Amino acid sequence: MTLATFLIVCPLVFFAGLIDAIGGGGGLISLPAYLLAGLPPHNAIATNKLSSSMGTTVATVRLCRGGNVHWKLAVLTVVLAMLGSSIGANLNLLVSDDVMVYVLVAILPVTAFVVLNKKLFKDREEAEVSDVNSRTYIVASVSALIIGMYDGFYGPGTGTFLILAFTVFARMNIRSANAHAKIINLTTNITSMVVFLMNGEGMILLGLVSGVCNMVGGWLGAGLMIKNGTKIVRPSIIFVLILLLVKVLLFR
Repeated sequence: MTLATFLIVCPLVFFAGLIDAIGGGGGLISLPAYLLAGLPPHNAIATNKLSSSMGTTVATVRLCRGGNVHWKLAVLTVVLAMLGSSIGANLNLLVSDDVMVYVLVAILPVTAFVVLNKKLFKDREEAEVSDVNSRTYIVASVSALIIGMYDGFYGPGTGTFLILAFTVFARMNIRSANAHAKIINLTTNITSMVVFLMNGEGMILLGLVSGVCNMVGGWLGAGLMIKNGTKIVRPSIIFVLILLLVKVLLFR
């Protein structure tokens, strides 16, 4: 590592934390940052998990403050997301990644339409965290399982898809949807980070330093999201979807 490594990685990882806290998808910025700095792929992924876990922790704590989380629902969705992630990872060993690329090419325009449609994607400010019924449990559980499978199989944009599912289909307000998505993301990030570190992957010093930058970005992004709701979440998600489309088409 050189000074240039830190100068390349840290600003981009800060920006990734900012974007991730608002609309998810920060990994689409942070992982390429490590690769751009010259880290080998496995080291880049492992180091990214370390810094992302730090940033996601801060964003999660800030979003969870003020009663934005229904904890019984959160525990259930975390368990189902982990189950789905395990299934997806095993499917990845059997099916070509090209299958998911084709699926995403079809899904991304539909997702963009939903985000841009103000009647579908809106902040239901009247929805209280305590307003959880059987519909909420069913939709949130199915979403966590299916998107968890996607996370295990492919991964990029998982947080964004969770926010959309919880907002549009489970009808949560944007703050609650984001908080629940962050809890799931934090769980999967920490789990995979431990696996990587136990196998000697990752550059600890770089991960810790860039992780601090990610934490600052995550804290600021969570604050912006809380204050501005869909006004700032919508453009952030569109930005992430564009990044994901570019990745899918050009950098598989």
